[in-house]
Amino acid sequence: MSQTEILLEKDPLEMRQAYAETILALAQADPNVIALEADLMSAISTNKIQAKIPDQIINCGIMEANMMGIAAGLSLTGRIPFVHTFAQFATRRAFDQLFVSCAYAQLNVKILGSDAGITAEHNGGTHMSFEDLGLVRLIPQATVYEASDSTMLKALLQQSYEEYGIHYIRTIRKNAVKLYEEGESFPKGKGKMLRNGNDIALVASGLMVSEAIKAANELKKRGIDAMVIDMYSIKPIDADLLVKAAKQTGNIITIENHNVIGGLGSAVAETLSEIYPVPIKRLGVREKFGQVGLTEYLKNYYGLTANEIVETARELLRKK
Repeated sequence: MSQTEILLEKDPLEMRQAYAETILALAQADPNVIALEADLMSAISTNKIQAKIPDQIINCGIMEANMMGIAAGLSLTGRIPFVHTFAQFATRRAFDQLFVSCAYAQLNVKILGSDAGITAEHNGGTHMSFEDLGLVRLIPQATVYEASDSTMLKALLQQSYEEYGIHYIRTIRKNAVKLYEEGESFPKGKGKMLRNGNDIALVASGLMVSEAIKAANELKKRGIDAMVIDMYSIKPIDADLLVKAAKQTGNIITIENHNVIGGLGSAVAETLSEIYPVPIKRLGVREKFGQVGLTEYLKNYYGLTANEIVETARELLRKK
């Protein structure tokens, strides 16, 4: 999609609706697809499809570690389990079961971690995942995505279904900003350049992609030509696109709704430090826990705004 087509309008389809619709389609086409829930069916809209596929949805109750064990057992029998819960429960709470029972056993399990980062809002700090990407990136051979809008989420779910192994998809639950038209593809290990530029590259994922676009628009008014990349594939990451951005701009800013340690910023810095080192500034959560608040308030509190990106870009370019 070209930069002139990105209008930054709200996606009419909630991410949870996109998940439920895709699970329904996959399950109706393949009886081996089984959706697992930890008492959050209404939160992710699978309660609306349960009557259509009653034998392919299991509510495991508020027992996320046990749900991972059930997913492992289902995979061993040839089923394709799709596991959903809030991101912190899918990773922090059930990490050992995910690592040992599913990944170490080389099984085929798909995990959706919803309410990512600050979008947990009123559930507060205990439910606010700033570390989930880092945890799953540590698992050998795991695939890690962060979905930016409903079109992307549906596509990532489909290709995760088609590929064997552990796949973790991070998402918000409600309306994202609409970035992509239906039919767009999102290959594994790739990123999307949404806007070309020569002065600085803004590499973002998920919720922060729209903030990066806003920042690029503002930087343009100030005579700064910013590239914008949606790095939806966190692992494997698009090293070729990162090197292209580094060579073309000489400056990188990463922007994520996550701790700056372990997530997108770490992945970008690790990749470029070994191939083509350039100055990198990581914007994200630094040494803070989550808290109660609306998303817009929390964006400002944690410095996850277009204004923060603009000021960081100007500072980085002044140093150059």
